[in-house]
Amino acid sequence: MASSHVPLLSLRDPDSPAFVDALGASFRRFGFAMIGDHGIDPALIAQGWALSRAFFALPDDVKQRYIVQGGAGQRGYTPFATEIAKGAQAHDLKEFWHIGRDLDPASPLASSMPPNIWPRECEGFRTCFTSLFAAFDRAGANILRAIARHLGLAPDWFEDPIRNGNSILRLLHYPPLDGASNGMRAGAHEDINLITLLLGAEEAGLQLRERNGDWLAIDPPLGALVVNIGDMLQRLTNHVLPSTTHRVVNPPAERSGISRYSMPFFLHLRPDFVIEPLAQCVDTAHPPRDPAIRAQDYLHERLREIGLVAHEGAA
Repeated sequence: MASSHVPLLSLRDPDSPAFVDALGASFRRFGFAMIGDHGIDPALIAQGWALSRAFFALPDDVKQRYIVQGGAGQRGYTPFATEIAKGAQAHDLKEFWHIGRDLDPASPLASSMPPNIWPRECEGFRTCFTSLFAAFDRAGANILRAIARHLGLAPDWFEDPIRNGNSILRLLHYPPLDGASNGMRAGAHEDINLITLLLGAEEAGLQLRERNGDWLAIDPPLGALVVNIGDMLQRLTNHVLPSTTHRVVNPPAERSGISRYSMPFFLHLRPDFVIEPLAQCVDTAHPPRDPAIRAQDYLHERLREIGLVAHEGAA
């Protein structure tokens, strides 16, 4: 296994030409980047880890009270081995909790974003993760400013498409494994959304697939964000910025008894935004590769593929 060569970049100045060039090069090469100086308060992150561990340590019957029936896993708790990577044979060995955007019930987009629910057993959970959601949102917007510049767009181009976007903060727990475990912590997949900002990849396991088919380990320094392109941005850029396949492999035997926690923020477009290739990314040699589709329709299509929405007609 080759060691990771994904560069560590600083988000201290998202409009810096040097940062824009380095970020664009990393995304074009890997579909991934590692980013420090992202501005998310370390104390808030530490509180988030503590509350995440406290929630997942609750008894299963308590956690299951927070399953939102018919909610496609978009809010609250999703039990262990529910999600499955597209095309995989075994379900992922993980459980998770989802926090989304709070919209005014009068908003025309409210029907596409259900209200959040909060565990009563973990004091401070709502306050902490509402703040973390906002902090991830700000960091993501800064990264998108640099992506816009890299693509030859106005720096604020993404502001309207992501305003009231259907973004998700996921708290992930990969429990300890035993020798009989069937499957992988997270099977090979691409993310659905625009970009993903991930904290907590310091516990080994995250790998991306290079264009030659080799798997490359991602080893970020403590507190750095791992950022990757999602399928929505790949479609928007006519595959100029690739949505790279990645996975979380099971640990070696000496680490199998240790839980793994991570905290990805899936930054989404506004549900009614129509995803179609940017003019800057289309020419006679590179015609549009994907048809136009509304962000909400694409999300629903992909949620069916990963087992969070039942197929029509399924029992």
